[in-house]
Amino acid sequence: MTDLPATTAHAMGRMPGKDLLQAVIDGRIPPATIGETMSFRLVAIGDGTAVFEGETGPHILNPQGMVHGGWALTLIDSATGCAAHTTLPAGVGYTSISTQTNFTRPITATTGKVICEGRVINPGRQIITAEATIRDADGRLLAHGQSTLMVLQPRG
Repeated sequence: MTDLPATTAHAMGRMPGKDLLQAVIDGRIPPATIGETMSFRLVAIGDGTAVFEGETGPHILNPQGMVHGGWALTLIDSATGCAAHTTLPAGVGYTSISTQTNFTRPITATTGKVICEGRVINPGRQIITAEATIRDADGRLLAHGQSTLMVLQPRG
């Protein structure tokens, strides 16, 4: 945690996951830097839910000229992880064990804005499962997936 901005590191141990993520949305805590790198951001949370918006473009293409599948996978991993985080108390973290993604339509540089909605399926004490969908601006399903996440209790 020493590489995180002081306000984020401080808040992670003192705020429930849902409150921490709302502080990110409100701009009171800096967002994860992966969002800037990959052009997506957390825009809404609820109890066991998280919504991201992403923007495609030429900066995330594979050698075939399509949006790299890793971009969609990372977006799904982020949405499922943040959905899981909304269920956790202060000081408790999580990490992805596995994330699996299925693509239903090509995602291109001109797809533009996409919405990724994550939802907890099972909020276990040690293992959380969650799912997410990515849809284009017209609501067409582009990809869907699921994640298994390990709950990380604080070390004493």
